Amino acid sequence: MLQAINPTTGEQLAEQDALSAEAAAGVIERVADGFPDWRALSMAARAERLHAMAKALRDNKDELADLMALEMGKPLAEGLGEVEKSAFCAEYYAKHGADFLASETIASDASRSFVQYPPLGTVLGILPWNAPTWLALRFLAPALMAGNTCVMKPDPHVPATARALERIFHESGLPENVMANLPITNDLVADLIDHPRIKAVSFTGSSGSGQKVAARAAAGLKPAVLELGGSDPCIVMADADLDKAADIVTLSRMINAGQSCIAAKRLLVERPIYEAFCQQLHERFSALTLGDPRDTNNKLGPLARGDLRDQLHQQVTESMKAGARCLLGGELPDGPGFFYPPTLLLDVAPGMPVFEQETFGPVLAVTPVDSLEQALELANATEYGLGASIWTGSEDTINTAVAQLEAGQIAVNGIVKTDPRLPSGGIGKSGYGRELGPHGIREFVNTQQVWIA
Repeated sequence: MLQAINPTTGEQLAEQDALSAEAAAGVIERVADGFPDWRALSMAARAERLHAMAKALRDNKDELADLMALEMGKPLAEGLGEVEKSAFCAEYYAKHGADFLASETIASDASRSFVQYPPLGTVLGILPWNAPTWLALRFLAPALMAGNTCVMKPDPHVPATARALERIFHESGLPENVMANLPITNDLVADLIDHPRIKAVSFTGSSGSGQKVAARAAAGLKPAVLELGGSDPCIVMADADLDKAADIVTLSRMINAGQSCIAAKRLLVERPIYEAFCQQLHERFSALTLGDPRDTNNKLGPLARGDLRDQLHQQVTESMKAGARCLLGGELPDGPGFFYPPTLLLDVAPGMPVFEQETFGPVLAVTPVDSLEQALELANATEYGLGASIWTGSEDTINTAVAQLEAGQIAVNGIVKTDPRLPSGGIGKSGYGRELGPHGIREFVNTQQVWIA
């Protein structure tokens, strides 16, 4: 059984049936059997299915947003935005997938030679809880448009959301042997990866779990894309638009109660504006309302699980003992649920947990810097490499930062985000491979050379 907990109250939600290993293998067989017919469809026909999926998502957006609020604590407004973004992703690949996978003629000693991109087969998506609709579509839309069939293993803490997605897609006309949900316990994941009819794996989650998935996939010589954790730096220089920077830094760190891999987590602020900018952040953090995510007056919901809150609080308290100055938050609130207050830690230094580790919650670590060179050195002083950002009014500073920041994504005077139009992924402990954009749809295809005499 899958036993989800309502993070707002701490109470157990209705239990969901989990598939046995044998039943899960049967689902994989069914979806793998559907691959030849799905592959044989024209790109235009697959695009029609994706457009139908997008419409179905919008038609059921209220249900999905409510389920996400109930199961993992996402505020309703954020959930509605997530569904809209997911629908756009399906539409984007429906519109552009054929162009991204068009054959490419390359001159050689043949009379004709080219590269084409046929699908691999059935792809397994192993998904987390923090954005259960968006991360499902980020996996499904490009893989399906490329001609693969898909099985989706959701996190056990969001079973109702995953079940609703499967129902919505099947009701939209997507065949049951083309995409299926696999509600299983985590101990069976290795069996799924090993299944001979699984041809590739997409995983989003923690770095530790990603290492295990990568090793298992590699043992079967199966390609994998890993989107893992992050400890993303954000640099704020003295010549930046400070009001806008404070707004966007607050949004980046607090969206989804801080439970985002690509959120700004380590803020590096040039010393002349350090204290004033921290006060700007304090004003914005203090204005956030914490409470039931199904109440639209609240901007911040709970963390998804009690153990996640305990781990976050330990990172905060250990960093304070090491010398971090707490300007706001940092204390466990009374009452039910897994809430954690917006927390602003100043004077954070290398070696402190909130500098070295990923913090998955509404905690921002702020460090003063004396120069751009020091900021870039500290920004790159991490095992992670998912996203990075910088705020400045100087073109020279922008050019230097873009040349030196070590991350899969760089944002200048804006927020690091995932966008269906642009590739997303990391380096180091943040994983490898790319999702989204033209690069993402080519991860699960065969780059096939054709040489004709």
